[in-house]
Amino acid sequence: MNIFQLISTDYKKYKFYGGHFFSIVFFTQGFWAIFQYRIAHFIHLKITLQPFRLLFKLLTLLWQKGIEILTGISIPASAVIGHSFYIGHFGGIIINSNTIIGDNCNISQGVTIGVSGQGNKRGVPIIGSRVYLGANAVIVGKINIGNNVLVGACSLVNTSIADDSVAIGVPAIIVSQKGSKDYI
Repeated sequence: MNIFQLISTDYKKYKFYGGHFFSIVFFTQGFWAIFQYRIAHFIHLKITLQPFRLLFKLLTLLWQKGIEILTGISIPASAVIGHSFYIGHFGGIIINSNTIIGDNCNISQGVTIGVSGQGNKRGVPIIGSRVYLGANAVIVGKINIGNNVLVGACSLVNTSIADDSVAIGVPAIIVSQKGSKDYI
């Protein structure tokens, strides 16, 4: 997908959840953060000619920090996020720069996706498609979160989770195989 298609899928997801153009573009901090990320990620991948790369990366870094201060949402340009990404609520969202997130995922407020572990187990999560991460969930370490997974609010996920699972708790355990179907 090109950058315009990605931004369009993100916008359509916000519209699906009840927003309209004016409220999405001017009042939805999650959309601001993902819009800024899409532009910065495009520059990160496509602009290679120096000194333009350095200039544009500096400008997008300043823009990212401004969005981070305004919204409390940190999405580095080097993270990889699939289409139709939705941030449900304002603030407290931290995504590691090496994170990979699949298509059609929803993230609630307070979610942290970060690095953890020791030795060869140290790393960052890979998150599948159609994943719902509940409020204040923490997903850390060199783990894989499968497709159609729901992670409950205030859960700590530090082990891999299979497709179509519902995981809750600290540390998170799988409590059902219903997945995220009704949440995405």
